Amino acid sequence: MIEIKPIDHCDASITLPGSKSYTHRALILSALADGESVLINALRSEDTEYTVRGLKKMGVPVFWQDASFHVLGQGGRLKGEENTIFLGNSGTSMRFLTAMAALKEGRTLLDGTERMRRRPIGELLSGLESLGIRAYSKEYNGCPPVVVESKGLRGGRVRIRCDESSQFLSAILMVAPYAQQDVHIEVIGLSSSPYVDITRDAMSAFGVEIERKGNHTFFIRSGQRYLSQEYRIEGDASHASYFFSVAAVTRGRVRVENFNPCSVQGDTGFLRILERMGCGVIRGGGWAEVSGKELQGIEIDMNGMPDVVPTLAVTAAFARGRTVIKGIGHLRHKESDRIHGLKSELTKMGVRVKEGEDWLRIEGGKVHGAEIDTHEDHRLAMSFALAGLVVPGVKIKGEQCVSKSFPGFWEAFGRLYQ
Repeated sequence: MIEIKPIDHCDASITLPGSKSYTHRALILSALADGESVLINALRSEDTEYTVRGLKKMGVPVFWQDASFHVLGQGGRLKGEENTIFLGNSGTSMRFLTAMAALKEGRTLLDGTERMRRRPIGELLSGLESLGIRAYSKEYNGCPPVVVESKGLRGGRVRIRCDESSQFLSAILMVAPYAQQDVHIEVIGLSSSPYVDITRDAMSAFGVEIERKGNHTFFIRSGQRYLSQEYRIEGDASHASYFFSVAAVTRGRVRVENFNPCSVQGDTGFLRILERMGCGVIRGGGWAEVSGKELQGIEIDMNGMPDVVPTLAVTAAFARGRTVIKGIGHLRHKESDRIHGLKSELTKMGVRVKEGEDWLRIEGGKVHGAEIDTHEDHRLAMSFALAGLVVPGVKIKGEQCVSKSFPGFWEAFGRLYQ
């Protein structure tokens, strides 16, 4: 357990690690390329290491050197022997490697923690079945453990529902160029669409183009191949949100370096949210700065920015008036049920909160300290740390869970006091 000490005055500069979303995708794409790729400024975290271990099991050498991942891509030729791959609670690794397993010959079993075994993946499995793969939930409940039996991806047409996760679509998009036929995808109910933009951006950088009509129709021509290369990964916009909110709740100033305000990462939009709430924001070339002022509650649909909902919810506790966060039903299927977790922990701190199936309503007001249960969720741990900068007595239990996505978080957080 760690106790957060209130800060008298915050005036700090923080440099972000590489994006988790881009790192996962770059690992998959470089593994499918032919030759060595170097992923500069990659994020080395618990989640990305699970992806690395899975790729090694499929016969792709990956090693860490000079603060970069080096991936010896196999040109889509993956080890055909039977594999069992354990992926912890990394939903991204589970979805992307399930699709990757469709390219190899043989049987692959992918499993994870008890929480992972409750996270849905049925729509992705159905999509792979439509493309010629035998892919099924071992317990026949639409969740891991997952079995993939493949002789290569046939391709063709597929309809897939993505209101639970956009990663179902991203997973198929990334492996589609290596199918025997062109792949036509019709998407129903896409959530978190900016993450698909990240997938398209990374695929384009590695030499593969997607044709699309809005968020509903995607076409990938068979025979395209990823190109091995030196690829620089930009800073993580989701991680930036915590430090921008530090400025907001303390009424201080925080500048975040290695941050691209023009990135396709949807979470760059968190700056616009803070502006609506009353903060001052300056955007530069590779950085942004937030100055905190009196905060006002807002009403907002966060379907496209799910990972910063916990940051917003804690920030809203220090705003005047009511904040309503809508369009977040898919947060119930993350590392924890984040809607319920946010309500539970904010209530402990004296904040009035109501939850619905896909919304939260937070009444800003007097906040006091409490012992915060992270529900083994990295984003809850990092978000509730913000509150401890303002009110005494905030203690975070299970604080080591931040290693899932941001191993250096507590070190970076400590620099706020310098």
